[in-house]
Amino acid sequence: MGLLWRRELWRLTALVTTGALLGWPFSLTAWGIIVGLALMLAHHLRQLHALHDWLRYRPQQEPPTSSGIWGELFDRLYRYQKGQRITQRRLRSTLQRIQESSEAMRDSVVMLDRHGDLEWWNSAAERMLGLKPALDRGQHITNLMRDPRFVGYFNGRDYREPLTLASPIDENMMLQFQITLYGDDERLLMARDITRLHRLEQMRRDFVANVSHELRTPLTVLTGYLETYSDLSTMLPERLARGIDQMQGQTQRMQNLVNDLLLLSRLENDQGGSDHVRLDPHSLLQAVQRDALALSSDRQQIEISVEDPHALWGSEKEVHSALSNLAFNAVRYAGDGATIQLRWRSCQGGACFEVEDDGEGIDPRHIPRLTERFYRVDKGRSTATGGTGLGLAIVKHVLLRHNAHLDISSRPGEGAIFRCVFPPQRLVDAAANDEHLRREAY
Repeated sequence: MGLLWRRELWRLTALVTTGALLGWPFSLTAWGIIVGLALMLAHHLRQLHALHDWLRYRPQQEPPTSSGIWGELFDRLYRYQKGQRITQRRLRSTLQRIQESSEAMRDSVVMLDRHGDLEWWNSAAERMLGLKPALDRGQHITNLMRDPRFVGYFNGRDYREPLTLASPIDENMMLQFQITLYGDDERLLMARDITRLHRLEQMRRDFVANVSHELRTPLTVLTGYLETYSDLSTMLPERLARGIDQMQGQTQRMQNLVNDLLLLSRLENDQGGSDHVRLDPHSLLQAVQRDALALSSDRQQIEISVEDPHALWGSEKEVHSALSNLAFNAVRYAGDGATIQLRWRSCQGGACFEVEDDGEGIDPRHIPRLTERFYRVDKGRSTATGGTGLGLAIVKHVLLRHNAHLDISSRPGEGAIFRCVFPPQRLVDAAANDEHLRREAY
């Protein structure tokens, strides 16, 4: 490029010098220089006109021919334009393949811009969501998906977990929605038909609930007779009395299991919310402390502390059940002489109940599965302590019904912390009026 510029400078110098020499005999040296500059300017204007004419009217054709710096410029522009056309063809081909693959998917795929307006969707979205290309393109997604749960999910911007809702055009079709952020705050919405899985899950829930209800009657009869025989244990042979005591223990264990299954079924099937009131964390912790001390029989030290001034909006029965399960687990597994802390404090922008112990702790590899039904870290020890294996599953479902989640921190030999984290919208002024809070919640 430097050589071309030097050639242009030499061309300009030659024209100016020639003009000056031609005008010098006539004492018109200045006019000669002006004529030389004008010729150079006319040449550049002519090349600019050719460039404009090519770019505007004949961009797909070969560029104008020229020499010097203009020839180099024309060649570079043409190579750049050719490269852009190749890139555009490649991108169009890639986009077409993406659209074709999306069309082949059974799941709905909807592309939303940064404002949440509909940009593109596949044919599955038309079947599942009822989108119409002629009418809905450019519409905001919440204008078409008006379920309050979807609107809250969309605006909440917390897409770590999917949302399950009925299709807006067919209430018998259950869809699982998942939103992913990408690009310049754009969103990709995917919806999967899980109707069959939803029905199977509902059948499982109904089966567990029905079996649990059916078991209550025979267990009640067995318990009644065993209590009667137990009262007469002094009149029975020692071997038979010992057998009755064992049957009483196992019957009680079965009753606890049935009660937990029924509670879990109710938490899964009942939407809840009708019994939510303002809860005093200190009173709640005191009640859990009393129950835990009765189970501990002075084998552990159980302390409570309240560090956040807010009250909690929720179901007293459900929250008490969740905290009791966590406290009872700490009593069962922390070991004799352990200290158990029950706390209410600020955390993660909201507030949380913490149950902390300085016992044996839990291996981190078990933590992701602790809330699964019947999952036990040590099956032998858990059975011996009388646990049903459903406690943490109940805690998880209670917290989900309160827009909360469970955090677990533990390492072997360092104790464990079970943290029930509630969002800020669940916190209320301790002196607020309950009726006002109920109107705000519903």
